[in-house]
Amino acid sequence: MHTFSLKGFRILTKIWTSLFGHILTPPETLAGAVEMLLSLLSVEEKFEIAVMPKDKLFDLHFGLGLAIRNAFRLNEPGSKLLASCGTSHPDDASWVIISALWRALPTWEP
Repeated sequence: MHTFSLKGFRILTKIWTSLFGHILTPPETLAGAVEMLLSLLSVEEKFEIAVMPKDKLFDLHFGLGLAIRNAFRLNEPGSKLLASCGTSHPDDASWVIISALWRALPTWEP
């Protein structure tokens, strides 16, 4: 059985928080969010997410989910990404994005 740790997501949150305002523009669509995450996450982080059982994805809510909510500005009024996720709540949108990322990972190639 593979075990995994999510300690890297704390670092990812710090990096995104400090870099986001300088170099990133939030994606406007769910597909764009997944594409951006695939380009930002390390191979190891992608692997950790890919092997997670679906019922464990919620464990990412306060690490990766928080980074997504902040970096992709899901709390801003009129967020196109929030609308693209089909919800009006940032927490729900980050769940939609994480789930879509998880579904995309089996087809991802390093």
